[in-house]
Amino acid sequence: MPRETIGYVKLEWTCPKCGSRNPGPEKTCLSCGAPQPVDVQFVQAAGEVAIQDEKLKEMAEKGADIHCGFCGARNPADAIVCSQCGGNLKEGARREAGSILGAYKVEPVKQILCSNCGAQNPETTLTCSKCGAPLQREPATQTIATQPAALTKKQPNLLLIGVAAALVLLCVFAVIGLIFASSTRESRQGIVQSVEWQTSVAIEALGPVTRQTWQDDIPQNAQIGSCTDKVYSVVDAEPAGEKTNKVCGTPYTVDTGSGVGQVVQDCKFEVYKPYCEYTIEEWRIVDEARVSGSDLNPEFASPQLSSKQRLGGQNTEYVVLFETDNGQFSYRVSSLEEFRRYQIGSPWLLNINAFGDIVSVEPR
Repeated sequence: MPRETIGYVKLEWTCPKCGSRNPGPEKTCLSCGAPQPVDVQFVQAAGEVAIQDEKLKEMAEKGADIHCGFCGARNPADAIVCSQCGGNLKEGARREAGSILGAYKVEPVKQILCSNCGAQNPETTLTCSKCGAPLQREPATQTIATQPAALTKKQPNLLLIGVAAALVLLCVFAVIGLIFASSTRESRQGIVQSVEWQTSVAIEALGPVTRQTWQDDIPQNAQIGSCTDKVYSVVDAEPAGEKTNKVCGTPYTVDTGSGVGQVVQDCKFEVYKPYCEYTIEEWRIVDEARVSGSDLNPEFASPQLSSKQRLGGQNTEYVVLFETDNGQFSYRVSSLEEFRRYQIGSPWLLNINAFGDIVSVEPR
Protein backbone atom coordinates (compact mmCIF):
# COMPACT_ATOMS: atom_id res chain seq x y z
CA MET A 1 0.00 0.00 0.00
CA PRO A 2 1.46 3.38 -0.99
CA ARG A 3 2.61 5.51 1.93
CA GLU A 4 2.34 9.29 1.64
CA THR A 5 4.22 11.71 3.85
CA ILE A 6 2.13 14.42 5.50
CA GLY A 7 4.98 16.08 7.35
CA TYR A 8 7.53 15.72 10.13
CA VAL A 9 7.39 16.24 13.89
CA LYS A 10 9.97 16.41 16.63
CA LEU A 11 9.72 13.38 18.89
CA GLU A 12 10.47 13.36 22.58
CA TRP A 13 12.58 11.28 24.98
CA THR A 14 12.78 11.16 28.77
CA CYS A 15 16.12 11.31 30.53
CA PRO A 16 16.44 8.16 32.67
CA LYS A 17 18.77 9.99 35.05
CA CYS A 18 16.66 13.00 36.06
CA GLY A 19 13.27 12.29 34.42
CA SER A 20 13.30 15.44 32.28
CA ARG A 21 11.61 15.45 28.88
CA ASN A 22 13.75 16.44 25.93
CA PRO A 23 13.13 17.15 22.22
CA GLY A 24 14.04 14.20 20.01
CA PRO A 25 16.98 15.84 18.18
CA GLU A 26 18.71 16.74 21.49
CA LYS A 27 21.58 14.32 22.12
CA THR A 28 22.03 15.23 25.79
CA CYS A 29 19.54 16.05 28.53
CA LEU A 30 18.71 19.75 28.67
CA SER A 31 18.35 19.60 32.47
CA CYS A 32 21.22 17.46 33.77
CA GLY A 33 23.46 17.15 30.69
CA ALA A 34 23.44 13.34 30.73
CA PRO A 35 23.97 11.76 27.28
CA GLN A 36 21.05 10.00 25.70
CA PRO A 37 21.39 6.21 26.27
CA VAL A 38 21.25 3.73 23.41
CA ASP A 39 18.09 2.08 24.73
CA VAL A 40 16.05 5.24 25.35
CA GLN A 41 12.71 5.26 23.52
CA PHE A 42 11.30 8.09 21.40
CA VAL A 43 7.61 8.96 21.87
CA GLN A 44 5.22 11.37 20.21
CA ALA A 45 5.31 14.83 21.74
CA ALA A 46 1.98 16.36 22.74
CA GLY A 47 0.66 19.13 20.50
CA GLU A 48 3.29 18.71 17.78
CA VAL A 49 1.94 19.68 14.36
CA ALA A 50 3.31 17.92 11.30
CA ILE A 51 5.13 20.40 9.08
CA GLN A 52 7.08 20.25 5.82
CA ASP A 53 10.31 21.52 7.38
CA GLU A 54 13.41 20.94 5.24
CA LYS A 55 15.70 20.60 8.25
CA LEU A 56 13.50 17.97 9.89
CA LYS A 57 13.05 16.22 6.56
CA GLU A 58 16.81 16.09 6.04
CA MET A 59 17.33 14.61 9.51
CA ALA A 60 14.64 11.99 8.91
CA GLU A 61 15.93 11.01 5.46
CA LYS A 62 19.47 10.53 6.76
CA GLY A 63 18.22 7.56 8.74
CA ALA A 64 18.77 6.30 12.27
CA ASP A 65 21.45 7.91 14.44
CA ILE A 66 24.50 5.95 15.59
CA HIS A 67 25.66 5.58 19.19
CA CYS A 68 29.43 5.43 19.48
CA GLY A 69 30.71 2.02 20.48
CA PHE A 70 33.45 3.57 22.63
CA CYS A 71 31.80 6.43 24.55
CA GLY A 72 28.11 5.93 23.77
CA ALA A 73 27.60 9.41 22.35
CA ARG A 74 24.84 9.83 19.78
CA ASN A 75 25.89 10.86 16.26
CA PRO A 76 24.01 11.61 13.02
CA ALA A 77 23.44 8.72 10.62
CA ASP A 78 25.99 10.01 8.07
CA ALA A 79 28.78 10.56 10.63
CA ILE A 80 31.99 8.53 10.20
CA VAL A 81 33.78 9.36 13.47
CA CYS A 82 32.31 10.18 16.89
CA SER A 83 31.86 13.89 17.55
CA GLN A 84 32.79 13.42 21.19
CA CYS A 85 35.67 10.92 21.34
CA GLY A 86 36.73 10.65 17.68
CA GLY A 87 36.16 6.87 17.64
CA ASN A 88 35.33 5.02 14.41
CA LEU A 89 31.55 4.71 14.21
CA LYS A 90 31.81 1.41 12.36
CA GLU A 91 31.89 -0.06 15.85
CA GLY A 92 28.77 1.89 16.84
CA ALA A 93 25.17 0.74 17.30
CA ARG A 94 22.60 2.24 14.95
CA ARG A 95 19.28 3.03 16.57
CA GLU A 96 16.25 0.98 15.60
CA ALA A 97 13.90 2.71 13.16
CA GLY A 98 10.62 2.06 11.39
CA SER A 99 8.42 1.31 14.40
CA ILE A 100 4.97 2.90 14.45
CA LEU A 101 4.52 5.19 17.43
CA GLY A 102 0.75 5.46 17.09
CA ALA A 103 -1.94 7.40 15.29
CA TYR A 104 -1.14 11.02 14.60
CA LYS A 105 -3.70 13.47 15.92
CA VAL A 106 -3.52 17.00 17.24
CA GLU A 107 -5.68 17.36 20.33
CA PRO A 108 -6.29 20.34 22.63
CA VAL A 109 -3.24 20.93 24.81
CA LYS A 110 -3.76 19.73 28.38
CA GLN A 111 -2.53 21.45 31.51
CA ILE A 112 -0.15 19.61 33.84
CA LEU A 113 0.96 20.50 37.36
CA CYS A 114 4.58 21.17 38.20
CA SER A 115 5.68 18.63 40.83
CA ASN A 116 8.03 21.24 42.33
CA CYS A 117 5.80 24.31 42.77
CA GLY A 118 2.32 23.16 41.72
CA ALA A 119 1.95 25.68 38.92
CA GLN A 120 -0.09 24.71 35.86
CA ASN A 121 1.73 24.50 32.52
CA PRO A 122 0.79 23.38 29.01
CA GLU A 123 1.90 19.79 28.48
CA THR A 124 3.90 20.93 25.47
CA THR A 125 6.21 22.84 27.84
CA LEU A 126 9.33 20.99 28.96
CA THR A 127 10.11 23.19 32.01
CA CYS A 128 7.87 25.01 34.46
CA SER A 129 7.23 28.63 33.51
CA LYS A 130 7.22 29.62 37.20
CA CYS A 131 10.11 27.77 38.84
CA GLY A 132 11.99 26.30 35.86
CA ALA A 133 11.77 22.71 37.10
CA PRO A 134 11.48 19.99 34.42
CA LEU A 135 7.91 18.86 33.75
CA GLN A 136 7.30 15.13 33.64
CA ARG A 137 4.57 13.32 31.79
CA GLU A 138 1.55 12.29 33.83
CA PRO A 139 1.53 8.53 34.49
CA ALA A 140 -1.15 6.50 32.74
CA THR A 141 -4.27 5.96 34.83
CA GLN A 142 -4.61 2.39 36.08
CA THR A 143 -7.88 0.71 36.96
CA ILE A 144 -7.76 -0.71 40.48
CA ALA A 145 -9.92 -3.74 41.24
CA THR A 146 -12.42 -3.09 44.04
CA GLN A 147 -13.02 -6.78 44.79
CA PRO A 148 -10.66 -9.64 45.63
CA ALA A 149 -9.53 -11.66 42.64
CA ALA A 150 -11.08 -14.80 44.09
CA LEU A 151 -14.52 -13.15 44.08
CA THR A 152 -14.29 -11.64 40.60
CA LYS A 153 -13.11 -14.82 38.90
CA LYS A 154 -15.89 -16.20 36.75
CA GLN A 155 -16.85 -19.76 37.67
CA PRO A 156 -17.81 -22.22 34.93
CA ASN A 157 -21.53 -22.97 34.61
CA LEU A 158 -21.70 -26.72 35.16
CA LEU A 159 -25.37 -26.91 34.14
CA LEU A 160 -24.71 -25.33 30.74
CA ILE A 161 -21.72 -27.60 30.21
CA GLY A 162 -23.87 -30.65 31.03
CA VAL A 163 -26.66 -29.57 28.66
CA ALA A 164 -24.17 -28.91 25.84
CA ALA A 165 -22.56 -32.33 26.36
CA ALA A 166 -25.99 -34.02 26.28
CA LEU A 167 -26.90 -32.26 23.02
CA VAL A 168 -23.63 -33.33 21.45
CA LEU A 169 -24.24 -36.96 22.46
CA LEU A 170 -27.79 -36.83 21.05
CA CYS A 171 -26.46 -35.52 17.72
CA VAL A 172 -23.83 -38.26 17.60
CA PHE A 173 -26.43 -40.99 18.31
CA ALA A 174 -28.78 -39.50 15.71
CA VAL A 175 -26.07 -39.56 13.04
CA ILE A 176 -25.17 -43.16 13.94
CA GLY A 177 -28.85 -44.11 13.75
CA LEU A 178 -29.24 -42.53 10.31
CA ILE A 179 -26.16 -44.32 9.02
CA PHE A 180 -27.38 -47.63 10.43
CA ALA A 181 -30.90 -47.17 9.04
CA SER A 182 -29.70 -46.21 5.57
CA SER A 183 -27.33 -49.19 5.42
CA THR A 184 -29.94 -51.75 6.57
CA ARG A 185 -31.44 -53.70 3.67
CA GLU A 186 -34.54 -55.90 3.41
CA SER A 187 -35.42 -57.92 0.31
CA ARG A 188 -39.04 -58.25 -0.76
CA GLN A 189 -40.75 -59.67 -3.81
CA GLY A 190 -42.81 -57.22 -5.81
CA ILE A 191 -44.98 -57.20 -8.93
CA VAL A 192 -45.21 -54.21 -11.25
CA GLN A 193 -48.74 -52.97 -10.72
CA SER A 194 -48.59 -49.78 -12.81
CA VAL A 195 -46.24 -47.24 -14.38
CA GLU A 196 -46.53 -43.48 -14.71
CA TRP A 197 -44.67 -40.88 -16.71
CA GLN A 198 -44.83 -37.14 -17.06
CA THR A 199 -43.05 -34.98 -19.61
CA SER A 200 -42.66 -31.22 -19.76
CA VAL A 201 -41.26 -28.86 -22.34
CA ALA A 202 -40.51 -25.19 -21.78
CA ILE A 203 -42.01 -22.55 -24.05
CA GLU A 204 -39.68 -19.61 -24.60
CA ALA A 205 -40.56 -16.19 -25.99
CA LEU A 206 -38.31 -13.52 -27.48
CA GLY A 207 -38.82 -10.21 -25.73
CA PRO A 208 -37.13 -7.22 -24.09
CA VAL A 209 -35.27 -7.87 -20.85
CA THR A 210 -33.72 -5.15 -18.67
CA ARG A 211 -30.41 -5.92 -17.00
CA GLN A 212 -27.52 -4.07 -15.35
CA THR A 213 -23.77 -4.33 -15.85
CA TRP A 214 -20.63 -2.25 -16.43
CA GLN A 215 -20.80 -0.14 -19.55
CA ASP A 216 -17.86 -1.92 -21.19
CA ASP A 217 -19.62 -5.29 -20.78
CA ILE A 218 -22.93 -4.33 -22.42
CA PRO A 219 -23.67 -6.34 -25.61
CA GLN A 220 -23.39 -4.38 -28.84
CA ASN A 221 -27.04 -4.94 -29.86
CA ALA A 222 -28.44 -3.68 -26.53
CA GLN A 223 -30.11 -0.34 -25.87
CA ILE A 224 -28.32 1.53 -23.06
CA GLY A 225 -30.40 3.28 -20.40
CA SER A 226 -29.35 5.31 -17.37
CA CYS A 227 -25.81 4.97 -15.96
CA THR A 228 -24.29 5.68 -12.54
CA ASP A 229 -20.63 5.87 -11.63
CA LYS A 230 -19.69 3.12 -9.15
CA VAL A 231 -16.46 1.80 -7.67
CA TYR A 232 -15.10 -0.71 -10.15
CA SER A 233 -11.81 -1.54 -8.41
CA VAL A 234 -9.37 -0.31 -5.77
CA VAL A 235 -5.71 0.05 -6.79
CA ASP A 236 -2.47 1.24 -5.21
CA ALA A 237 -1.35 3.60 -7.98
CA GLU A 238 -3.50 6.24 -9.66
CA PRO A 239 -4.28 5.01 -13.20
CA ALA A 240 -3.98 7.47 -16.05
CA GLY A 241 -7.18 8.55 -17.80
CA GLU A 242 -9.52 7.03 -15.22
CA LYS A 243 -12.00 8.68 -12.89
CA THR A 244 -10.67 8.04 -9.38
CA ASN A 245 -11.18 8.95 -5.75
CA LYS A 246 -8.25 8.98 -3.36
CA VAL A 247 -8.97 7.27 -0.04
CA CYS A 248 -6.48 7.52 2.81
CA GLY A 249 -6.36 5.94 6.23
CA THR A 250 -5.67 7.52 9.60
CA PRO A 251 -2.28 9.28 9.69
CA TYR A 252 0.33 7.72 11.96
CA THR A 253 3.85 8.54 13.11
CA VAL A 254 6.90 6.43 12.20
CA ASP A 255 10.09 6.57 14.28
CA THR A 256 12.99 7.35 11.91
CA GLY A 257 15.59 6.77 14.64
CA SER A 258 16.83 10.36 14.37
CA GLY A 259 14.56 11.98 16.94
CA VAL A 260 12.27 13.10 14.13
CA GLY A 261 8.97 11.36 13.40
CA GLN A 262 7.64 10.96 9.88
CA VAL A 263 3.87 11.43 9.77
CA VAL A 264 2.44 9.29 6.99
CA GLN A 265 -0.81 7.82 5.78
CA ASP A 266 -1.64 4.83 3.59
CA CYS A 267 -3.68 5.67 0.51
CA LYS A 268 -5.45 3.82 -2.27
CA PHE A 269 -7.40 4.88 -5.34
CA GLU A 270 -11.01 3.91 -6.02
CA VAL A 271 -11.52 3.57 -9.78
CA TYR A 272 -15.00 4.59 -10.95
CA LYS A 273 -16.74 3.30 -14.07
CA PRO A 274 -20.30 3.68 -15.43
CA TYR A 275 -22.72 0.99 -14.21
CA CYS A 276 -25.68 0.99 -16.60
CA GLU A 277 -29.11 -0.38 -17.25
CA TYR A 278 -29.64 -1.85 -20.70
CA THR A 279 -32.45 -3.53 -22.60
CA ILE A 280 -31.88 -6.48 -24.91
CA GLU A 281 -34.02 -9.05 -26.74
CA GLU A 282 -33.61 -12.44 -25.07
CA TRP A 283 -35.27 -15.84 -25.01
CA ARG A 284 -36.95 -16.51 -21.67
CA ILE A 285 -39.38 -19.15 -20.36
CA VAL A 286 -42.98 -17.93 -20.42
CA ASP A 287 -44.89 -21.23 -20.13
CA GLU A 288 -44.56 -24.99 -19.87
CA ALA A 289 -46.46 -27.75 -21.68
CA ARG A 290 -46.98 -31.01 -19.74
CA VAL A 291 -48.16 -34.46 -20.80
CA SER A 292 -48.65 -37.52 -18.57
CA GLY A 293 -49.53 -41.15 -19.12
CA SER A 294 -49.62 -44.66 -17.63
CA ASP A 295 -47.95 -46.71 -20.35
CA LEU A 296 -44.36 -47.37 -21.43
CA ASN A 297 -44.38 -44.91 -24.36
CA PRO A 298 -43.92 -41.38 -23.05
CA GLU A 299 -44.29 -38.46 -25.45
CA PHE A 300 -43.79 -34.70 -25.40
CA ALA A 301 -46.40 -32.05 -26.05
CA SER A 302 -46.42 -30.20 -29.38
CA PRO A 303 -47.93 -26.81 -28.50
CA GLN A 304 -48.74 -24.20 -31.13
CA LEU A 305 -46.12 -21.44 -31.11
CA SER A 306 -46.18 -17.85 -32.30
CA SER A 307 -43.50 -16.34 -34.53
CA LYS A 308 -41.61 -15.11 -31.44
CA GLN A 309 -41.77 -18.39 -29.53
CA ARG A 310 -39.76 -21.60 -29.50
CA LEU A 311 -39.48 -24.83 -27.53
CA GLY A 312 -36.94 -24.91 -24.76
CA GLY A 313 -35.56 -27.56 -22.43
CA GLN A 314 -37.30 -30.90 -21.84
CA ASN A 315 -37.77 -32.89 -18.65
CA THR A 316 -39.16 -36.38 -17.99
CA GLU A 317 -40.16 -38.22 -14.80
CA TYR A 318 -40.65 -42.01 -14.62
CA VAL A 319 -42.32 -43.80 -11.68
CA VAL A 320 -42.92 -47.55 -11.23
CA LEU A 321 -45.45 -48.82 -8.65
CA PHE A 322 -44.75 -52.25 -7.11
CA GLU A 323 -47.27 -54.38 -5.22
CA THR A 324 -45.87 -56.51 -2.34
CA ASP A 325 -47.27 -58.54 0.56
CA ASN A 326 -46.60 -55.50 2.78
CA GLY A 327 -48.23 -52.88 0.58
CA GLN A 328 -47.21 -50.70 -2.35
CA PHE A 329 -43.82 -49.12 -3.03
CA SER A 330 -42.96 -46.51 -5.67
CA TYR A 331 -39.64 -46.40 -7.47
CA ARG A 332 -38.29 -43.55 -9.61
CA VAL A 333 -36.40 -44.46 -12.77
CA SER A 334 -33.82 -42.24 -14.45
CA SER A 335 -33.92 -43.33 -18.11
CA LEU A 336 -36.46 -44.42 -20.72
CA GLU A 337 -34.45 -47.56 -21.48
CA GLU A 338 -34.71 -48.70 -17.86
CA PHE A 339 -38.36 -47.59 -17.59
CA ARG A 340 -39.42 -49.89 -20.43
CA ARG A 341 -38.06 -52.92 -18.57
CA TYR A 342 -40.91 -52.74 -16.07
CA GLN A 343 -43.68 -54.52 -17.91
CA ILE A 344 -47.02 -54.64 -16.09
CA GLY A 345 -47.18 -57.86 -14.02
CA SER A 346 -43.45 -58.62 -14.18
CA PRO A 347 -41.87 -59.90 -10.90
CA TRP A 348 -38.93 -58.12 -9.24
CA LEU A 349 -36.80 -58.44 -6.11
CA LEU A 350 -36.86 -55.14 -4.17
CA ASN A 351 -34.05 -54.03 -1.82
CA ILE A 352 -35.67 -51.72 0.76
CA ASN A 353 -33.93 -49.71 3.52
CA ALA A 354 -35.20 -49.00 7.04
CA PHE A 355 -36.94 -45.81 5.83
CA GLY A 356 -39.16 -47.78 3.45
CA ASP A 357 -37.41 -46.56 0.29
CA ILE A 358 -36.45 -48.85 -2.58
CA VAL A 359 -32.68 -48.71 -2.95
CA SER A 360 -32.34 -51.08 -5.91
CA VAL A 361 -34.33 -53.66 -7.86
CA GLU A 362 -33.34 -56.93 -9.51
CA PRO A 363 -35.29 -59.16 -11.92
CA ARG A 364 -36.66 -62.15 -10.09
